[in-house]
Amino acid sequence: MGRLSLRGLHKRFGDAHVIAGIDLEIEDGEFLVLVGPSGCGKSTLLRMIAGLETISEGDLFIDGQRANDVHPAARGAAMVFQSYALYPHMTVAENMGFALRMAGVPRAEREQRVREAAEVLRITELLQRFPKALSGGQRQRVAIGRAIVRRPSVFLFDEPLSNLDASLRTNMRIELSRLHKTLRTTMVYVTHDQVEAMTLGDRIAVFHEGRLEQVGPPMDLYRRPGTLFVAGFLGSPRLNVLPRSDASSSPAHRELWDRATGSSGAREQAQHLGLRPEHLAVVAPGAGAPAEVVMAEHLGDTSILHLRVAGLEELMRVRAVEGADEVAAGQPVGLLPQAAHALRFDAAGRLMP
Repeated sequence: MGRLSLRGLHKRFGDAHVIAGIDLEIEDGEFLVLVGPSGCGKSTLLRMIAGLETISEGDLFIDGQRANDVHPAARGAAMVFQSYALYPHMTVAENMGFALRMAGVPRAEREQRVREAAEVLRITELLQRFPKALSGGQRQRVAIGRAIVRRPSVFLFDEPLSNLDASLRTNMRIELSRLHKTLRTTMVYVTHDQVEAMTLGDRIAVFHEGRLEQVGPPMDLYRRPGTLFVAGFLGSPRLNVLPRSDASSSPAHRELWDRATGSSGAREQAQHLGLRPEHLAVVAPGAGAPAEVVMAEHLGDTSILHLRVAGLEELMRVRAVEGADEVAAGQPVGLLPQAAHALRFDAAGRLMP
């Protein structure tokens, strides 16, 4: 069992209101990712669940039992930190079994749990090594193994992959996903990396300034973000935000707005449009809103084009699959949005129907 219920949780550090009323239900066996910019409160919330930070107001329930005042060791939660925090003088096996030894678990049972965790993580051959002989990815597996041997009902991950290079992060994302399917244990995972959030989570909870902006399956949030903040935070390259055009706007801005809205009603009501890079096409000059290529990033199978539209402060980003290698900086082009995919936001930044 590993069901969490967060009801009206607040956290204050003096005058700083870090967590401002979080209501969230996390189902048994779910992989939930808490994502948001640095300083938004997601790590603080994770520490409140773990018992490493007190709750200023509200209630935390773990499997139906109020856990506000339960000692961290008795909550059935195991936390994996950003830093590996391995004891350098202990072997991998000793590091993984240390908490069990402190808890008085008999040696035979400790060794069995360590072997089982090592097999799940595929690090059996590392058990007699010391941390200095391990790579970053191997050290992170050991840190996760140290949590697994405790057989918790909830795993709490606080940006565990941020110290790894890009290729190792990709491999570890695959390993964590496999681990979740194997253990079927509730996992709550904190990251500021929206790629990790989109690829790992059954659901994503997007944080902003201590509050929950939106919670839901990754692709639901990507396709139907509830707010302009969520729309802009999820997606790589990030969302293009087009401010409303008016009589003082440049002709290029007005043409792009008109092509993107597609209806007079939307033009009258929407204050911002959100256009994903894959929902814009670069066409011949005159076939779309006039723009100029500033830079082209060629990534092999795709290219990211950065375009300047007269009258707009922000560059527009386009994901192109074919023909982009023929586009050069300074080249005039047309920009053609897919109006059916444009996201419309009101003056408060809320998604419009």
